[in-house]
Amino acid sequence: VQLQASGGGLVQAGGSLSLSCAASGRTISTWVVGWFRQAPGKEREFVTSSWSGRKSYADSVKGRFTISRDNAKNTVHLQMNTLKPEDTAVYYCAVRYNLRTEWIWGQGTQVTVSS
Repeated sequence: VQLQASGGGLVQAGGSLSLSCAASGRTISTWVVGWFRQAPGKEREFVTSSWSGRKSYADSVKGRFTISRDNAKNTVHLQMNTLKPEDTAVYYCAVRYNLRTEWIWGQGTQVTVSS
């Protein structure tokens, strides 16, 4: 499966952005899907995931970010609201067949939140 992320950009604090991750090569409707991010000088961190109807969020984004799927388009979305400067990072989408397999990564998309 190949993943193509899009939708990053520059936004002021308090604003919103929506990221998309289009999958090709395999249908990911039953796969685990997730978003991660990596800020400058920091390790990549978990943001959110969705699988089998359950969604998980990092505490830092809970209530502000929402992950969703569009199975008809084989795409995963990340709606980010009330963005903060500390949300600035390269965002990566990832999928895996189940909880025991490795993540497959897409290329990152830059999100910059200005104060």
